[in-house]
Amino acid sequence: MEPANDDEDRANGSDHNHLPKRPKLSSSSLITDSEIREEFAHHQPGIARINNGSFGSCPASIIAAQKRWQLRFLQQPDDFFLNHLQKRILHSRTIIKDVINAEHVEEVSLVDNATTAAAIVLQHVGWSFAEGRFQKGDAVVMLHCAFQAVKKSIEAYVTRAGGSVIVVHLPFPLFSEEEIVAEFRKALAKGKANGKKVRLAIIDHITSMPCVVIPVRDLVKICREEGVERVFVDAAHAIGNVHVDVKEIGADFYVSNLHKWFFCPPSVAFLYCRKSPVSPDLHHPVVSHEYGNGLAIESAWIGTRDYSSQLVIPEVLEFINRFEGGIEGIRMRNHNAVIEMGQMLTNAWGTTLGCPPKMSPSMAMVGLPASLRILSDKDALNLRTHLRDHFGVEVPIHYQEIKELQDGDACVTGYARISHQVYNTVDDYIKLKDAILQLVRDGVTCKMLHPE
Repeated sequence: MEPANDDEDRANGSDHNHLPKRPKLSSSSLITDSEIREEFAHHQPGIARINNGSFGSCPASIIAAQKRWQLRFLQQPDDFFLNHLQKRILHSRTIIKDVINAEHVEEVSLVDNATTAAAIVLQHVGWSFAEGRFQKGDAVVMLHCAFQAVKKSIEAYVTRAGGSVIVVHLPFPLFSEEEIVAEFRKALAKGKANGKKVRLAIIDHITSMPCVVIPVRDLVKICREEGVERVFVDAAHAIGNVHVDVKEIGADFYVSNLHKWFFCPPSVAFLYCRKSPVSPDLHHPVVSHEYGNGLAIESAWIGTRDYSSQLVIPEVLEFINRFEGGIEGIRMRNHNAVIEMGQMLTNAWGTTLGCPPKMSPSMAMVGLPASLRILSDKDALNLRTHLRDHFGVEVPIHYQEIKELQDGDACVTGYARISHQVYNTVDDYIKLKDAILQLVRDGVTCKMLHPE
């Protein structure tokens, strides 16, 4: 589906940016290749690390900044807690507010990760069912490839309180956004059958496995048209990976990890909750003395713990702005590079990408040779382990079931999810290419692989 206009393209994850233009840095102020290598020199030598998507990466300068914050607390914790901590967290929240184009800083909370944010939203939905504001049998709609933690949170908070779950089954490989929209509309119609209501739609901005950019603004708009009560965008991979403008996207709730593609140390995420009458009813699942003072304040103190990953956000933004174009420049270069590397791999292996380049972020699903016979999730895990242990390649492998697959069929059932971040080089992807080609030449199938 071609975007109707620039605004639509931007909201669904394009190359535009809502932020004010930064002062142009001189070439001498920009980070150099050697400085990038120094920032990530702590990565294990000899490993082609092309899986930034799972755990992210933190530069050495940010690790040092985090240690300074940790030491500052330990030196005089009473003074730090009473006079500095909340001011510093507010400063970090204000930076994120500007980055994501939120209206009010009160709409932005910092939490540990997207899992915590999902618990906050689904806890609230569960209470609405339990307290009778939602009717038994009303639905929550989610994508079938939602994170497992989200599925478990639905089980813990929603289904036990009487809510039903409608699953949107997306095809893969994907060829267009229309395929996603069509399946989503079917799920909403199912949820509204027999007079029931869809109380919450959970939409991934970027699905994890397989990895696809979802046209979130289009789906949020459909939800509004169809009377869906609330929309939660689970964008665990999004910030730093695709463009994020929460006003344009229009969801009620939006979460993204800051430790995946925004260079923060683990773990920290932001949860955006659009200001509304339900805002006072949102609460952190860990209850502290700040309960009732608003979600952002509750989240800023959940007991004695290490808050340093939230405090380094100003330093992280300084690091990001050392790159030409800032975060937008980084993500555009990462996207272009991962598509180039993905096409290099498909050409070498005689396969294809799992979706069009415009539906890929800074990650791409690359078809693996059918001769490897990836026929189960266990096969995929064994291949991933073999690549790590014997070839020094770290890359997730996805098994894609094909209905009515006949023995001997030469169908692609496995995909490597490759990532590209600023520290990656062409050699990382050549290492993966050569490893797979060697396995093919040696006649290896996944049935032959057994982790030691």
